Amino acid sequence: MNTPTNFKKKLLASLIKASMAAVAISTSAISIAASSDANLRGHAAAGAVVTAKQISTGAVRRTKADTDGSYALVGLPPGTYQVDAGAGTERTVTLSVASTATLDLTAAAAAAANATNLNAVTVTASAVTLQEVKTSEVGTEVSLHQIETTPEASRNFLEFADTVPGMVFTRNADGTTSLRSGAQASSGINVYIDGVGQKNYVLSGGITGQNASQGNPFPQLAIGEYKVITSNYKAEYDQISSAAVTAETKSGTNEFHGDVFGSFTDTAMRAETPAEQAAGTKTPSHEKDYGFDLGGPILQDMAHFFIAYEGKEFDTPKTVVPGVTGYDSLLPADVQSQIGPVGLPFKENDWFGKIDFEPSDKDRFEISGHYRHETSISGIGGVSTATAALNTLNTDKRFDIRWDHSTDSWFNRLQATYEDAFYTPTPVLVGDGNAYTLTGPQLNTTILQTGNSPLAQQNKGQKGPALQDDLTFNDFEWHGDHVIKMGVKYKAVKLTAQDAGDSNALYNYAVTSAGTEAIPYQVQFGSPTPGLSPVAKSSDKQFGTDIQDDWAVDDHLTLNLGVRWDYEETPSYLNYVTPANVIAAFNSQDPNAPAGQTYAQTLAKGGVNINDYISTGNNRHAPKNEWQPRFGFSYDVNGDENHVVFGGVGRSYDRDLYESLQVEQTKSVLSQPQLKFNTPDVPCTVGQNSCYAWDPSYLNISTLQALVAGTTAGKEVDMVNNNLKAPYSDQFSIGMRNKIGDWNTSVTFAEVRSYDGLVYTLGNRYPDGSFWQNGSQPWGNGIPGFGSLIIGNNGLRTDTTQLLLYAEKPYTKESHWGTTIAYTYSQSRQNNDNSDPTDQYAFDYEKIGNYPYTGSGVAKHRLVVTGTLDGPWGFVMGAKLTLATPIPDLNLACYGAPATNKDSNGVAGSGCYSASVVPPGEGRFLFGPKIFGFRDLDFQATKNFRIYGGLNAYVRIDLINAFNWNNYVDYLETWGANGVLNKTQVVFNPTGDISGYPRTLKVSMGINF
Repeated sequence: MNTPTNFKKKLLASLIKASMAAVAISTSAISIAASSDANLRGHAAAGAVVTAKQISTGAVRRTKADTDGSYALVGLPPGTYQVDAGAGTERTVTLSVASTATLDLTAAAAAAANATNLNAVTVTASAVTLQEVKTSEVGTEVSLHQIETTPEASRNFLEFADTVPGMVFTRNADGTTSLRSGAQASSGINVYIDGVGQKNYVLSGGITGQNASQGNPFPQLAIGEYKVITSNYKAEYDQISSAAVTAETKSGTNEFHGDVFGSFTDTAMRAETPAEQAAGTKTPSHEKDYGFDLGGPILQDMAHFFIAYEGKEFDTPKTVVPGVTGYDSLLPADVQSQIGPVGLPFKENDWFGKIDFEPSDKDRFEISGHYRHETSISGIGGVSTATAALNTLNTDKRFDIRWDHSTDSWFNRLQATYEDAFYTPTPVLVGDGNAYTLTGPQLNTTILQTGNSPLAQQNKGQKGPALQDDLTFNDFEWHGDHVIKMGVKYKAVKLTAQDAGDSNALYNYAVTSAGTEAIPYQVQFGSPTPGLSPVAKSSDKQFGTDIQDDWAVDDHLTLNLGVRWDYEETPSYLNYVTPANVIAAFNSQDPNAPAGQTYAQTLAKGGVNINDYISTGNNRHAPKNEWQPRFGFSYDVNGDENHVVFGGVGRSYDRDLYESLQVEQTKSVLSQPQLKFNTPDVPCTVGQNSCYAWDPSYLNISTLQALVAGTTAGKEVDMVNNNLKAPYSDQFSIGMRNKIGDWNTSVTFAEVRSYDGLVYTLGNRYPDGSFWQNGSQPWGNGIPGFGSLIIGNNGLRTDTTQLLLYAEKPYTKESHWGTTIAYTYSQSRQNNDNSDPTDQYAFDYEKIGNYPYTGSGVAKHRLVVTGTLDGPWGFVMGAKLTLATPIPDLNLACYGAPATNKDSNGVAGSGCYSASVVPPGEGRFLFGPKIFGFRDLDFQATKNFRIYGGLNAYVRIDLINAFNWNNYVDYLETWGANGVLNKTQVVFNPTGDISGYPRTLKVSMGINF
């Protein structure tokens, strides 16, 4: 049941007032970055000087305890510290990434803790890791030990994020990867590395470089540890509506350390994919990962350096599968020959370097840089054959410099960054491409595609600087102890988007039971406007501000009160002017309507007010209401951190992707008109609605362009609502953490509802204003003298309700083992029948509000278990088990039901309906019924050798998908016929693509010192 709008507004208004009241006690609000630092709070003797010295670097930080003995050290790099508040209080502790730990430094408490290790987990003979339990955030840390010992199929450090309840890391059949939380798209995620957001403002994927990429976002050797927060993050996290990942990179120390590694697998070391089994042949493939890191002192206790490099080369097996079964034998022979296994070559170079300098115990400087370069052949698989491949170049360059300054009572960070990230695919085959489509009700269903459309050529990216200053007060008392964070961030980033080129044309051929027609019924091609650039650019300006008060009321209750505000200007959207000829066309006679009725009036009859989309360059304004209150609490039942109740509620705004905003501009400059040809199977009236009699000269792109040169015939017009909003999510959670012996456990109920996703629908209407006639949509009733009208509005929504269970027995050298157990139960819904949550087009109903809510593409049950064990003779072993129930197939179900010519009760006017169907499970785990859609059991074994002194070597074997379970991702749909649904409508395609890997053996070797 949806929360009433008035209630939500009152709730959020109350939260804003409460948050502002809590922080206005001392100062006015600005913002803070999403820090990966650790914080340490607790009590000592009144007025005592609390000192923390990082053992590995010699860095020292100090503060002074208040009159009540409370103290807070903030902005500490994660690591192991010697902490004391005077003689007899010495403690050695390890602080984790993005955490706030509690440490009592009174003499009595220190003595008791050193004797019993109370509330801590021993990790060495002298250090304890302090667990963060007094937080309202829903999330879990991923330690360096987990990264190093858990079996892994790739070198992508985000792969380990799925050990956190609510997270799903996916390796697609083409080798590309994605990270997702709940029902929201991967673009809702943000990853913060050393406090700097890696957000992609142009493309989906969440962070730069991860859209359709087979590579890794960052060298895994450079990642120390990270934390995953699935909801109710604090106010410092910006440009996000889903999960946050905050990572800390490694730094150099007072000793020289280095690693060199290489790993390898190839065709002989893996099992066949289902498609290879069906084809009777194995596609040659290989995967190589290699790299090194080196760190050490420049000046002892003062300056250090660190550098890391990772390279990746592989050829991934992929499968070309017809989009509709039973028709491939009717295709031309040269097209049929392209069905089956293919390979995708890929190469990546990934560099990271950092220098730190601490001239005193009050100042720290850091300079770091990241460079990533990828080349690949992509875009093959499914219905796309090898001739439809893309040459893809993917680059990501970042530079960061920061200055930390601390005193007894406050900490300040001034940080400047620069980023430059671009994704530029181009077609391998330039010229004509063909798409073979099924006729009848499923006319737009592609069986196979050879070659590419003009949309295959793209140039999308972002570059520019950012400046932020973050201030933390750690010495404020008022009814408890407060740590108040505030600051401001400004970013000027130039966004670039090219949607298409003019060197390719895609012809559609109809396929019937009689075979493939000899001539195409439709073609799409690029039609440039002379003198204008097809590349959209926008000098985007972003401003963020927030304040966060972490208020320890007493030893039991901690409140996390925050509010942030974001503002963004995208000039190419705000200042865009609708072309005069388009406006004139709206006000001209609708050729299909009675005399005197303009096309604008036709649209108005259909509920489309064209004035909502016509931009004058002055009537659009950036939203200024993006207030995001965030309230959380934790209650330590006994005051000993063993049983803590926590919860929170808040709002978080994301961004509309620029590739969706810029279509108004690029479609008008380089349009992709679609011309029709009169064929026996797909007839059209020559001379009407861009219909032509076929001529072989039309196989020449320049001839096609000449047909529409100087005209707008067939050119699509995309328009965005003038009152566009940014997508956001509202989050609620309640849970409890418990420490039971050596185990840390948590149970959480979480709900995340996202709103205002941008979606494009068909704006065309029939002369009477209707959207449906005779079961058909008005695709032929476009703008007079143009093609179809595509309109963009807010309207995509998702609802996710989850039960998150987590149990961890941390690894210790004394016990020699550790394990994690993460279980997620999900109920999720969305108002679109697209299984790809990054796709923002919805053409099956008249408007997005007519779509029914159906299940999202999220498994109802998901279990991830990891374990590590120190074996004899220097062996370290690890295992990972992943089980999930099948993911629903989302699509439009057409089964011969009569057309209703009106969207009603979830059924479209075509008689089809938006469906979400869970296919039958494909397998069991050891025993029981076949209920799972994804099963994976991985192992790793590492043998460590000591060569000489501190020089060590290792050999590692990873066995991925040990039981060779096929985790299918393609569906076979048989909805039914004559208005009667089949009992089983969807099953997995047993010869289609799989997620993850077939059984694969991977061998690694390395040296470290």
